[in-house]
Amino acid sequence: MVAVAAFAMVATLPGRTHGLGMVTERVLADPRIGLDRLAYGHLNLWATLIGAIFCLGIGRLTDGLGSRLVLAVTLALLAVAVLGMSLAGGTVAFFVAVTLTRGLGQSALSVVSITLVGKWFRRRLGWAMGVYAVLIALGFMATYQAGQAFAETDWRLFWAGIGGALLISVPIAWLLTRDTPESCGLAVDGDAHDEEAPIGSSMTLAEALRTPAFWVFALSTSVFGLVAAGVALFNESILADLGFERTAYFEMLSLGVPFGLAAKFGTGWLASRVPLGTLTAAALLLLGLTLAGLTGLRSYADLVTYTATSAIAGSAITVVFFTVWGRLYGRTQLGRIQAAAQMLTVLASAVGPLAFAMTKEATGSYAPALWTSAAVLAMLAVAAWVIPLPKPHLLDSERLPPPALLSHSSRNH
Repeated sequence: MVAVAAFAMVATLPGRTHGLGMVTERVLADPRIGLDRLAYGHLNLWATLIGAIFCLGIGRLTDGLGSRLVLAVTLALLAVAVLGMSLAGGTVAFFVAVTLTRGLGQSALSVVSITLVGKWFRRRLGWAMGVYAVLIALGFMATYQAGQAFAETDWRLFWAGIGGALLISVPIAWLLTRDTPESCGLAVDGDAHDEEAPIGSSMTLAEALRTPAFWVFALSTSVFGLVAAGVALFNESILADLGFERTAYFEMLSLGVPFGLAAKFGTGWLASRVPLGTLTAAALLLLGLTLAGLTGLRSYADLVTYTATSAIAGSAITVVFFTVWGRLYGRTQLGRIQAAAQMLTVLASAVGPLAFAMTKEATGSYAPALWTSAAVLAMLAVAAWVIPLPKPHLLDSERLPPPALLSHSSRNH
């Protein structure tokens, strides 16, 4: 299931800023779309804000109907939306298509993907999410390589190819996906039973929202998403301002892969040994320092250093985000809890590109946005370091009947 879930996350790429970033400059140069850089930022903002609404129901559907059905349907709808985007003629049609890819990809399919892993693992969730994150990185790397190969191709043809590939994958996903290990006669984590950490220990969405830890982890990942979205969408422009060639954007994507892979494995291993708050604080501080350093890149060596440190910090934050909800709040309402956290990150990612575009428009530089982001990340790192972590409990619906009732039931049958 980890491999299936990882594929589902890779499939969200056309609905993510990193995916759009591969074709941003070509879209801006497309006379049929007719957008300038600031208008493109506004369009992405509203498309992502509206797309975030898709998070509201997807968690409940996943908890209620199961990951298999919801994954297949969402993947099919995303494929249709991507194909439609490749045919969009005019700003309105393009806006509708981007909104649908944002909602079905970045919002809905992301929730289904992460929740699928959380439904299959509990104590070994850190390791599972580390492997999951590595598989995602490899999938994105393959997509970026394809993007570089088609860097000069009409973006519509490239986008149509992605939509066709998604459509072909739908029946494969349906055949390979299973909702939970119990549905296959297996145990969570492969264990028969764990008395010290009951599999059913959970919190409801309402209980999770009342814990400070939910907001610290969600906001930390959201600010990371805001920065990542802003930098990713205008990465070519940021590097151009620093004197780098256009090819540096694609080189940077590839250079970060080995560092990101190592960080994902490392964070997955550390997640079961080091408090998640400590891991988050360290990653946030590293990311803040990296953003501050981005304003002063001068040489290719500087670019490699920036790429490595940002990949390590971002990978660590990502693995913690994948892991923390199932670890702290349990499996029963994991879809709902994951969806709530995902909605915050989506909203933040919507603000990122516009904030960076407005900063560039007003000051002629991206530096003020980068320095402000670094300061906010430092404050969140302190909060993550000191925040107490909640302990999930057994919900009433999950509790076993008293021994006397079990004995009575056995005699009746």
